[in-house]
Amino acid sequence: MLTDKDRIFTNLYGQDDWGLEGAKRRGSWNGTRELLDQGRDWLTNEVKASGLRGRGGAGFPTGLKWSFMPKVNDGRPHYLVVNADESEPGTCKDREILRHDPHHLIEGCLIAGRAMDAHAAYIYVRGEFMRERQRLEAAVEQAYDAKLIGKNNVHGWDFDIIVHHGAGAYICGEETALLESLEGKKGQPRLKPPFPAGMGLYGSPTTVNNVESIAVVPEILRRGASWFAGLGRENNTGTKLFCVSGHVNQPATFEEEMGIPFEELIEKHCGGIRGGWDNLLAVIPGGSSVPCVPGEKIRTAHMDFDGLREVGSSLGTAAVIVMDNSTDIIKAIWRLSAFYKHESCGQCTPCREGTGWMMRVMERMVRGEAQKREIDMLFAVTKQVEGHTICALGDAAAWPIQGLIRNFRHVIEERIDAYTYKSTSDGAVPSVAAE
Repeated sequence: MLTDKDRIFTNLYGQDDWGLEGAKRRGSWNGTRELLDQGRDWLTNEVKASGLRGRGGAGFPTGLKWSFMPKVNDGRPHYLVVNADESEPGTCKDREILRHDPHHLIEGCLIAGRAMDAHAAYIYVRGEFMRERQRLEAAVEQAYDAKLIGKNNVHGWDFDIIVHHGAGAYICGEETALLESLEGKKGQPRLKPPFPAGMGLYGSPTTVNNVESIAVVPEILRRGASWFAGLGRENNTGTKLFCVSGHVNQPATFEEEMGIPFEELIEKHCGGIRGGWDNLLAVIPGGSSVPCVPGEKIRTAHMDFDGLREVGSSLGTAAVIVMDNSTDIIKAIWRLSAFYKHESCGQCTPCREGTGWMMRVMERMVRGEAQKREIDMLFAVTKQVEGHTICALGDAAAWPIQGLIRNFRHVIEERIDAYTYKSTSDGAVPSVAAE
């Protein structure tokens, strides 16, 4: 269980000054020059030693990702790009950093820039985040005025930060689509290779990191990699921002230690499940793109990358969506299918055609107007979409449906039986006969 002294985001709820003076009181910008003077290799190795894994969903080791940047400069500039396009349904953690602790992110950009030999960072903010973008821009301006960033700054590493406002496309949360959008083109994912570390923004070496991944770096370096590595479980270290929504008594965003059991997480921060634990139906533990987990299966699960893999899901962005027994689980997953169908960029045939096909089948299953053999057919189609697209949106559309079929197949079958019985007893011929 995380203690107050180990919290990184101490102004998460905006109770203190969000600006530069408040940030300095809370410890930001303290000894930053000394950290930068340690050099590129030391910074990268410390982040590696901390065990920090990307907080944007994939969980890739952050220090390792930094190390992919070229060691020898071939004349092209190096760039850091921060992904603040927080569009995953259920996820609302990065916006709190932008609103209430933006200097964590700005200082993290400077340090990460030094670690990858970059003199510029682009922060790509979600189109719907109007106030958050204004707050971030104001904080960047404060940092420029105080000579903390910019040319000839007090830290001795010239560094510019450019805030870019997106237009609200979910697909631009994918790192290469984000780069395309930054360059002024249609936000569609690129084929990889080449990877961004070799050819990213404007054809130059680029690293794309999530807001939270960058924002925690200054505190990790100040307190030491061993401190961060000592929190959580092996291979799942440190603290994490969780955002819990749905059928809990107190929905909330909060910082907690990785690996905390699900039941403890909900009781401690959210006041328990609405109607008690016997009323828990299912949980989507990592944002809308991960499979749901039945309530009885998740209660003792560890809330980290490995713990949730063991119950057939993923930590993702740690956006926990709780559903009680009042939920129509088929309709809930259909709604996610409709979202991914709408947000598909249309570049890959399996995703362009598959998301619409899956949504329409799910739509009939909501009403029970389906055949039972279509359940296996639908699952087979999700497998044909999964892993066969340029980016992971195809996977994101497939996984919620796979989780539904694996864990709640009986609910789908009962719905089909009920529809068939009602149609027959009313004297009507059912439009789709059940088998």
